[in-house]
Amino acid sequence: MEENIQQEPVAAEESEETKDLKAPKEGRDGKPAKKNYKKQAFKKFCLFCQEKSTIDYKDVNKLKRFIAEGGKILPRRMTGTCAKHQRELSTAIKRARVASLIPFKAD
Repeated sequence: MEENIQQEPVAAEESEETKDLKAPKEGRDGKPAKKNYKKQAFKKFCLFCQEKSTIDYKDVNKLKRFIAEGGKILPRRMTGTCAKHQRELSTAIKRARVASLIPFKAD
């Protein structure tokens, strides 16, 4: 009886060790599945929908938040704006560029 009692905890310890050493999941082709690094833990919300504000080409400080360092307009997936406001934002940025409030290309 004593031998049976001693063997059971050993088996429990082995099962805990095997849980830590799980084999990686395999994809369709038998290759290891890739981790999805692009997926975010939180959902981005449209800044303009939250504030219920309008987009104006003369408001340069607000527009600069949606422009990359190189001068490109950032996409929706990075800024979190909705489709409607992204269209308005891109036209406002283009108007500000023509009015030379914002540079076309960063120096």
